[in-house]
Amino acid sequence: MIISHDLGTTGDKATLVDETGTVLAAVTETYGTDFGPRGKAEQDADAWWAAVCAATRRLVAQHPAALDRVEGISFSGQMMGAVLLGDDGRPVRPAIIWADTRSVDQTAQLVERVGMEKGYSITGHRLNPTYSLSKVMWVRDREPEAFARTRHVVLAKDYVVHRLTGVLATDPSDASSTNAYDQSTEDWSGELLDAAGLDRALFPEILPSTTVVGKVSAEAARETGLREGTPVVLGGGDGPMAALGAGVLDAASGAYAYLGSSSWASLAADAPLHDPRMRTMTFNHVIPGRFVPTATMQAGGASLEWIVSTLAPGDDERYSRLLSGAAEVTASEDGLYFLPHLLGERSPYWNPKARAVFAGLARHHRPAHLTRAVLEGVAFNLYTGLRAFTENGASIDHVDAIGGAANAGVLLRIFADVWGVPVRRRELADEATSLGAAIVGGVGAGVFGSFDVARRFAENRAEERPDPAAHQRYAREYEIFMDAYRRLEPWFETL
Repeated sequence: MIISHDLGTTGDKATLVDETGTVLAAVTETYGTDFGPRGKAEQDADAWWAAVCAATRRLVAQHPAALDRVEGISFSGQMMGAVLLGDDGRPVRPAIIWADTRSVDQTAQLVERVGMEKGYSITGHRLNPTYSLSKVMWVRDREPEAFARTRHVVLAKDYVVHRLTGVLATDPSDASSTNAYDQSTEDWSGELLDAAGLDRALFPEILPSTTVVGKVSAEAARETGLREGTPVVLGGGDGPMAALGAGVLDAASGAYAYLGSSSWASLAADAPLHDPRMRTMTFNHVIPGRFVPTATMQAGGASLEWIVSTLAPGDDERYSRLLSGAAEVTASEDGLYFLPHLLGERSPYWNPKARAVFAGLARHHRPAHLTRAVLEGVAFNLYTGLRAFTENGASIDHVDAIGGAANAGVLLRIFADVWGVPVRRRELADEATSLGAAIVGGVGAGVFGSFDVARRFAENRAEERPDPAAHQRYAREYEIFMDAYRRLEPWFETL
C-alpha cells in the first residue's frame, strides 16, 4: 500500500491506495492563505506539516491494519512557490505561494538582464512574478533580515519530505516551475541564477520523482503515526502529477483539464512545446524524458468558488443550486461576459495586473446568469491554451476533466461546446493528483512495475460531446471575450 499526499492550495489530501490502484480512503485537512495588497499570497509551511500529520493519523485510524502494509509515502505539491529555510531547516518567514505576484520589479530585472525570449527558451516558461526565482529576489530586496538567515529554498512538497526524513531535495517537475531550471541541461540555470544574483547553493539537489530519498524518522513517526523507517518517495509537482493520475503519459494520451483553485489545460510530449507567442509553458513530467506543455490560469475553480460564496454565503446548498440555475440560462449569448482574472493572469496574457470583470451586465441578469458567465469565462480562457497547443502541432481529439469541479455536468457541457471536442470525466476526478502521487510512490517503492499502471487506473465515467451549432456560436462569442481583454488591458495598468 501507498500513502500519498496532495499539498494543494486549500489543504492536504491524504490518500491510501492499494496495489490495484483502488483508493481505500481519502481525508483532507485544510489550511488558510494570507491574501493581501499588491498581490500578496502566503501560507504557513508548518501548517502544511500539521495538516500532513493530522491527515495521516486520520487515515491510520480508519485503517489501522494497513499501517504495517504501507510500503511508501509520496507527495504531490503546489508548484512555483518559495519556502525559505534557515540553518535549522525551518522557515525563516511564511511560504510565498504560486498566487503571489509582488515580485514584478524583480521580474523586470530578469527580463532586462536575460531577455524574455531567452528566458523562455531556457526554462520553457515566461519570466514572470508567479515563479519562485523572482519571489526569492523579492525577499532579498524587501526583507533583507529574513534573507540573511536563509540557507535553502525549496517547494511545498520538498519541505514536508524534509520534515519526514531530514533530506533536502527536489525533482525535475517542481524544479521546472521555478524559472531557474534549464530544461536542456536538466539542472539549475547558471545564467538565470547569475542574473538574479542568487547563489546556486540555495537550491537543492534535483533527483528523479521516484527516488526513495530517505525513511520516516523517529520524530516524524511520533508526529504522523507512521512506522519509523517507512520509505519516503520524493514525488513531484501537482500539475505533472495530475497528468499521470489522469492517464496522460505520452503524446497519444490526449489532453486533460484540471479544475482546481487554479486551472489548466495540458498534455504530454516527448519534447518541450514552445509557443512563438509564449502563451503556454512546459513543465517536466514526473515520467523521465517526458514533458507537460501547459496553459494555466490563476483563478479557474477559484472563480467558481468566489461567485458561489459571494452570491450565496452560508448556504449549504448554494453550489448545486447556482449550477442548476446556470444550466437553464445563457450568458455570452445574452451579451454577458466574465473575465476570470481574480488573481491576475498567467496563460495567455501573463499579466499580474489583470483583474476580473463582468462586462455587459443588464437589469434582467440574475445570479444564475452571473454564475453561467463565470463558467463560460473559465472555458474561454482555457480554450486559448488548447488553441495554442494545436497551432503548434499538437493533436487533441478529446479532453479529460479532473479536479473537484469536473463533477459539475453543466461545466463539462460548456467546455465541450466551447472547445469543440468531447470532454470526459474520469472515475476518480477528485483523486487524480493523489493517484498520480501514489503511482510515483508505488513505482519508487517497487509496488508498481511502471508508470503504465496509470492507464488502467484512470477510467472514464461520463462524456459530453459538443453540439456543432453551439460550438459555432461560442466561436463568435470567444472572439468578443478576447476583444474585451484587449480593450481593458490599458485600463488594468491604471489600477
